[in-house]
Amino acid sequence: MKKFSNLFNIFLILLFVFFAVGFYTFYNAKGTSYLSNTSESCNNCHIMNEVYNEYMAGPHSQKTKGEPRATCVDCHLPHSFLAKWIAKAESGLGHAYAFTFKLDELPTNLSATKKSKEMIQENCIRCHADFVQTAINATTNPHTDKSLKCASCHKDVGHKHGI
Repeated sequence: MKKFSNLFNIFLILLFVFFAVGFYTFYNAKGTSYLSNTSESCNNCHIMNEVYNEYMAGPHSQKTKGEPRATCVDCHLPHSFLAKWIAKAESGLGHAYAFTFKLDELPTNLSATKKSKEMIQENCIRCHADFVQTAINATTNPHTDKSLKCASCHKDVGHKHGI
């Protein structure tokens, strides 16, 4: 029984260390900021400095009634409640993993995945529907690689690295 007690104590100590390191990392990485929809939280990491500065110089960041026209979340995440939080979690965990275990493989600039590009396209159309309804053929399938995308012509909207 004493052996079990010692193993249990070691387990509790390791569990405490695990949570302490996790809490420290979450605090140090400003983890609570990622629960917001503000674009400033996207700039917590230095790899985003250039992209964030480009966003701040662009039209989407310009404020109307004290709020930006669009935040990073408005363009880069789905707008339904559940899909947005699932996408945020996937992205956050992916970034956390890369910044923890793959530092030597990080690119200078992040690129949008196929899934991200589809979300961005859907959000462009959603926000600018009154303008694009006459410019986009409604029969075009936006999920095929050959269809025209908003970013095909508007490459530098949001930031200069395109999507």
